[in-house]
Amino acid sequence: MTAHQKNFIAGEWVDGTGITRDINPSNTADVVGEYAKADKAQTEKAIAAAKAAFPAWARSTPQERFDALTKISVEILARKEELGRLLAREEGKTLPEGIGEVARAGQIFAFFAGEALRLIGEKGASVRPGLDVEITREPVGVVGMITPWNFPIAIPAWKIAPALCYGNSVVFKPAELVPGSAHALSEIIARSGIPAGVFNLVVGSGSVVGQTLLEHPDVAAISFTGSVQTGRKIAQACVLSNPMKKFQLEMGGKNPLVVLDDADLKVAVEVAVNGAYFSTGQRCTASSRLIVTAGIHDRFVAAMTERMKGLSVDDALKSGVHVGPVVDQSQLDQDLRYIKIGQDEGARLHWGGELLNRETPGFYLQPALFTEATNTMRIAREEIFGPVACVIRAKDYEEALAISNDTEFGLASGICTTSLKYASHYKRNSEAGMVMVNLPTAGVDYHVPFGGRKGSSYGAREQGAYAREFYTTVKTAYTYPG
Repeated sequence: MTAHQKNFIAGEWVDGTGITRDINPSNTADVVGEYAKADKAQTEKAIAAAKAAFPAWARSTPQERFDALTKISVEILARKEELGRLLAREEGKTLPEGIGEVARAGQIFAFFAGEALRLIGEKGASVRPGLDVEITREPVGVVGMITPWNFPIAIPAWKIAPALCYGNSVVFKPAELVPGSAHALSEIIARSGIPAGVFNLVVGSGSVVGQTLLEHPDVAAISFTGSVQTGRKIAQACVLSNPMKKFQLEMGGKNPLVVLDDADLKVAVEVAVNGAYFSTGQRCTASSRLIVTAGIHDRFVAAMTERMKGLSVDDALKSGVHVGPVVDQSQLDQDLRYIKIGQDEGARLHWGGELLNRETPGFYLQPALFTEATNTMRIAREEIFGPVACVIRAKDYEEALAISNDTEFGLASGICTTSLKYASHYKRNSEAGMVMVNLPTAGVDYHVPFGGRKGSSYGAREQGAYAREFYTTVKTAYTYPG
C-alpha cells in the first residue's frame, strides 16, 4: 500500500486538499509515494505560522541555531545511503550521484551551523564628535522558497540552512515531481528542536502555492531556482507587491566548454562527458556547448564518440549505470523536440538521441551529440535541460572565447588547456559567474558562492558566507553616550 505523506505547518503534520503521486522515472509502474497537496488556504496558514514564529526565532541565540542545524546535518549524513536511494528513485540520477547530493546537503547544514556563530557586526567612530556607530545584520523575516526537481535535496538545503542560520522563518514549496526528498528533509528538520512555525512544508503547484507566496504581504523574501520564464514573472510580482519583496533568482544556463588544441585529450573528453551527460544533463550548469578549436576538433569528436559508446544508460538504482532516465515524459518530449530542431537547423546528429528500452518502463534517452553546429542555432542558444550537447568548431582561442561569451546566459563556463596563459586569460574574460579549468562546469563546493550573470541569475549569490547578503538586512545604529 502506498504511504500517504502530509504537509508540515506550525509544527504539525496535516492533510492537504489533494494528492501528488511521486513516480519513479526508471520504472513508471513504481509509485514512490503519495503526498498531500496544499491549496491557497493551507499555504496562508503556513505563512501565518511562519510570521508568528519569526520574532522569537530571530532573537534566538547563535548556540540554539548552531545546535539545531548541527542536529539536522548529523542525521542527513548518517542516512545518506537511504536518502540517496530515495532521491535516485524519484528523480532518476544514478545512486552514487544521489548519495553524493545527500552528503552535500548534510555538509551545507554543517557549514551554516558554524556560520550561526560567526555573524558579527562592526563598530566605528562617527564623523561627528562623540557618536558611536554600529552596523549589524538582522534576519529579513518570512522567506518563501520555491525549488526545482533536478536537485531535490541539495538546493533546498542551500536555501533552508542559511535562512534558519540567520534567524528567518521558512515556507518551503518543493517541485511537485520530487516531493519524497523534500518530505524526508522536512521530517529531519522537524526533529531538530526548531520551534513550531519556524519551518513549514507545503507541496503544491506553482500556480497555487507559489502564487500565494508571491502575493502574500507577510512574505518578506522569495528565493527561487527554476526557469528563466518563471523567474521573470517572480521578479515582476515581487517588485509590484506591497510591500515589495526581496528576491533571489537562479535560472538557466547554456554553458560553454572550450577545448583548445593543446588540451590533454583524455582529460577534455572526461570533462565534457561528465559536464554534458552526467545527472542526465539535467543541471543548469551542464556543458551543453562544446567549443572546440580546429586543430583538435576531429580527434576530440572521435574520442568523445568512443567514450559515449561506453556509457551505460539504465535504471538509476542499478550498479554501474552512468546515466539514468530523464525525469518525466514532459522533459523527454522536450529533449526529443530539440533533437529534431537541431537536425532541421542543419546540425549533424553525430551520435545518440535514440529512445532506449530497458527491463522496466522508463524515460530512457541515449545521450546525444551534435556536430557541425553553429552558435546561432537554437540548440546552441536555448536551454534544453537534457543529455544533449553540440560541438561548435572554432578557428582559434580568440574565436572560441567570443563564441563562449555570445549567449544570454552566464552561469558557468569551462576551458580545457595545458596553457597557463590561456587558462588565466579565460578566467578573467569569461562572462560567467563560475569558471572551471580542466574540470566539468557542473560541480561547485558547498562553502563558496554559487550563481551567474546575465540571464542566469539575479540578486545575491547562494551558498557560502555570501548567502548572508540575501538572508539578512543591514542596520546602522547611532549612539550618543551623553
